Amino acid sequence: MGDQSFPHKKYSTPRHPWEKGRIDAEKEIVRKYGLKNKRELWKGQAVLDSFRTQARDLQARLRYNDPNATVQYQNMIKRLSRYNMLGENATLDDVLSLTIEDVLERRLQTVVFRKNLATTQKQARQLITHGHVSLDGRRTTIPSLLVEAKHEDSIVYDSASPLQDELHPIRQVILGEKQAEEEPEEGAEQAAAEQKGREGRRR
Repeated sequence: MGDQSFPHKKYSTPRHPWEKGRIDAEKEIVRKYGLKNKRELWKGQAVLDSFRTQARDLQARLRYNDPNATVQYQNMIKRLSRYNMLGENATLDDVLSLTIEDVLERRLQTVVFRKNLATTQKQARQLITHGHVSLDGRRTTIPSLLVEAKHEDSIVYDSASPLQDELHPIRQVILGEKQAEEEPEEGAEQAAAEQKGREGRRR
């Protein structure tokens, strides 16, 4: 069982640590998702590898009509659909086609950023670790927590957080960015309408 004082690692390091192509790809993913270090990326990869390993094992067992394999297959698909990684009608081939980004997109840090509760991925991490975010009514301080689809709407600023105030500087920055994104869209729609009107007058 091992000593509880020395828990086993939940990830494995690359076999060839000095491959330039892999290093560049990892740096890009770490930057894109605002990860603290590559260790967080490797932990996500370990989660993905466990899904793939289970899917390959089930493929082999289903060929021999193993009834237990069918039940495990259904449970795995249900689990992945709860996290919105796959649909309810997904196959084992769909599981094998999952990427590390599919896993990282379900992290609480990423969901907070996608919901416009933070201006950047790194700020989303900071807000979570400082206790400004609640999930399903409870304060959560774990950026790497995988979020089920049914809980996405419950992710809000914590009731005790100063960010509840709409005049908070961070809220104002987010509001300004949102308005800046909407204005070009409105301008494009107006330009299209004017162009259509000019074409109508020419006819």
